[in-house]
Amino acid sequence: MARAVLRPRTALRSFSTSRSRSEKPRTRSAKPGSRSAKSGSRPGKSGRGPSTSPPRERRPLPLLVRLLVMLCAFAAMVAFAAALARITLQPSPASEALTHSNLHPGRSLRAYLDQPELRDAFKQIGGNLLLGIPFGVLLPVLVPMARGILRVLLLTAAVMMMVELVQGALITGRAFDIDDVILNTTGALVGYLLLGRRLNRAVHPRKRRRKA
Repeated sequence: MARAVLRPRTALRSFSTSRSRSEKPRTRSAKPGSRSAKSGSRPGKSGRGPSTSPPRERRPLPLLVRLLVMLCAFAAMVAFAAALARITLQPSPASEALTHSNLHPGRSLRAYLDQPELRDAFKQIGGNLLLGIPFGVLLPVLVPMARGILRVLLLTAAVMMMVELVQGALITGRAFDIDDVILNTTGALVGYLLLGRRLNRAVHPRKRRRKA
C-alpha cells in the first residue's frame, strides 16, 4: 500500500519539474529583451539625448546705422539717376540716320556681336549691364518692400522701359530698344544677387512671429 501511495507523488514531482524546465527558457529569453529595452531607451552614455543647440539669431543693425545706410543709398541713387539721364537722354543728332527702334528681343544683341571689333560689342553689352547693377543694389535698401528677385526685376524693367520710351519719342538720335531693357534688367539681377539681397536683410530685418 505504501508503494501505491508514493507513485502519484513521484508522478506529480516529475510533472512539476518538467513544467519548470519548460518555463525556464521563457524567463531567460525575457531577460535580454528587458535589458535591450532599457538600453534602447538610453540615447547615450550620459543618459542625455544628442546636444542640439538652437541656431544663433543674428542681431539687427542699430537704428542709427540703418538710417545712415539708407541715406547713403539715397545719395547714390540720386547720383546714379543724374548719370543715367546724362547718358541715355542726351541728344545725338549725328547718329539720327543710324538709329532704328527695335521691338524684337535679340536683334540688337546679334548686331553687337557681329561687329568686327570685340571691344565695341563689349562696350555696348557691358555698358547696359552696368547701368542695371545699381538698381539691384540700391532698390532693396531704399524700398523695404523690394524683397525677392521678382520685385527687383519688375521695378528695374519698368524704370528702364520708361527711359527707352522717352528716348524713342523725344530724344533726337535715340531709339527704343528692347534689348537694352533686357540687359539692364539682367544687370539688376546680378547686383541683387551679389549685394542687394544682403543689404536688404541687414537694413530691413523681418519681424519673426512669436510662437503661441
